[in-house]
Amino acid sequence: MNKLLLIGLALLLSGCATARTLDAAKPGAPVVYSGTRLDLYAMNGGCCAMDRFGAEAPSYPGVDLPASALLDTLLLPLSLLTVIGVSFQATGGL
Repeated sequence: MNKLLLIGLALLLSGCATARTLDAAKPGAPVVYSGTRLDLYAMNGGCCAMDRFGAEAPSYPGVDLPASALLDTLLLPLSLLTVIGVSFQATGGL
């Protein structure tokens, strides 16, 4: 059961909008709750996610929305620091 849960989680996170927008580095793109915003944008028929967010929308934004909302909430302190201009060095990645 645990292996099945881990496989499902890995599949969800591989298309996670939050992970996609973290690597985008698009000037002017939203930072706070960016993955959740990307999912909502795609669900409402947004046409140009790459131009607005610097990342492609997930294939199933409704399925991705809860995971993106959770991850965006966990990363909220770092997002707010980025918005107010505090720089920090983060290494690693997905």
